[in-house]
Amino acid sequence: MSATLLEQTRAWHEEVERLERLIVKDLQRDAKSHKERLHQNHRVNNMVEAIVASSGKLVEIYEDKDNARKDEIAALGGQSAIGQNNYFSAFYDRLKEIRDYHRRHPSARVVEEGEDAEEALKEEPWIEFSGEEAYGRYLDIHELYNSYLNAKFGHPVEYSTYLEEFSQTQKIPRKHKLTKQYRDYLLHLTEYLKSFFQRTQPLQDLDKIFAKVEADFEGSWEAGSIEGWEDKGLGNGLSSTLEEPLIDIDDYDSVEELMELGPERLKEALTRLGLKSGGTLQQRGERLFLTKTTPLEELDWKHFAKGHQPTRKKSEEEIALQVQISREVALAECQMRRLCELLSEAIEETKAHVGRKQALTYEEMEAEREEEEVQAESESDDDDQQIYNPLKLPMGWDGKPIPYWLYKLHGLGQEFKCEICGNNSYWGRRAFERHFKEWRHQHGMRCLGIPNTKNFHEITSIKDAKALWEKIQERQGVNKWRPDLEEEYEDQDGNVYNKKTFADLQRQGLI
Repeated sequence: MSATLLEQTRAWHEEVERLERLIVKDLQRDAKSHKERLHQNHRVNNMVEAIVASSGKLVEIYEDKDNARKDEIAALGGQSAIGQNNYFSAFYDRLKEIRDYHRRHPSARVVEEGEDAEEALKEEPWIEFSGEEAYGRYLDIHELYNSYLNAKFGHPVEYSTYLEEFSQTQKIPRKHKLTKQYRDYLLHLTEYLKSFFQRTQPLQDLDKIFAKVEADFEGSWEAGSIEGWEDKGLGNGLSSTLEEPLIDIDDYDSVEELMELGPERLKEALTRLGLKSGGTLQQRGERLFLTKTTPLEELDWKHFAKGHQPTRKKSEEEIALQVQISREVALAECQMRRLCELLSEAIEETKAHVGRKQALTYEEMEAEREEEEVQAESESDDDDQQIYNPLKLPMGWDGKPIPYWLYKLHGLGQEFKCEICGNNSYWGRRAFERHFKEWRHQHGMRCLGIPNTKNFHEITSIKDAKALWEKIQERQGVNKWRPDLEEEYEDQDGNVYNKKTFADLQRQGLI
């Protein structure tokens, strides 16, 4: 192997340069669709990994720990083992070894510039996605959603609501966060987000991102500034701290002195300590007086109320274990939230996708699935070819005509005009019904001085809108003639009164 060491070195250097040129050429190409961008990123990532592997082998050769490279360089000069120079025999021996090496390794050939480059750039790496993930467009966390519903720290919510809340771990009580069930759930959630991030953004250095998260976490943890973990997990850990009693028991020397406080104050003090508060006045006093000579953690269980338990002083090992568990959970939460920030766009698209699916019927879902299949087939066609659109169909989001069945399904060949909107045209029944809530129609109704209520839905004529508004006002009594209030009378002094007031004053003899 030592005889071909320099040839291997040359081959590794050539491989690194070839891959670098391919990366530059690939990144100069404009990837238009989501699928093309994903394939491009994975191709580049695979080439970067190959460069790292080749560079590692070169470093190992240059370190020359076994002096094989040094001996081969000396052999090139024809230096024999006994110190005699034999240039010709060394040359032919070297030539024979090189030929044997290339015969045994036919793949180690010189790749000319441009050879197989186009084929390499058209390669579509295989990436594993579930059907729900739609090739990296949406998240698929249904399994974690089911785990959340069945966990003690979870509560029944819709999947769309869970997408809004799964990163908000601050709402989960501390007592649940320290359980193994929550730690396993958080681990699986972080692992899935990490896997999805690496599959959709392979060029990002996740280890570097996590290293920065951990560095920031260390400072915040020591300062006690992490939200929900200001006390480093000691506040609500393995045991709870009961409130201070209302009565200072050291000020009393007997049960009789405590009984003078009355049953209500004794009951309140016992409840504050988690002790039973029932019984006679003397029983309450005796129970409370026990706390003067016996710590709460040493009292018999029978003195405590149902649902309460005596606290005990934790050992140093328990405190250390609690702090360690709290720190691990807090760090995992910070990593999970950082991943959610990096995947914020995918999470928002997932929310919109789930909301859209909930609003669709079965027929509409099937139509959308067929549309996605048509779009997937169209992506494989040549983008530079002339667009064939003899039916003058509207253009879709991808710059190509929408399918004809979708055109007929939404009635896009039917035109609706609205005079209130300035004779603006709306194509399709859905667009027409939606425009009544849009700014253009609302502005037209404001210009007419008419409120844009449901009564005016489907009305597009200014004349019809005004006529309906007059009928509504007449029905509500706005334009109705009211002689008692609106008919005017004048007295001898020129004072003007309405009919009702004038009649009242006349009956009283004041006019």
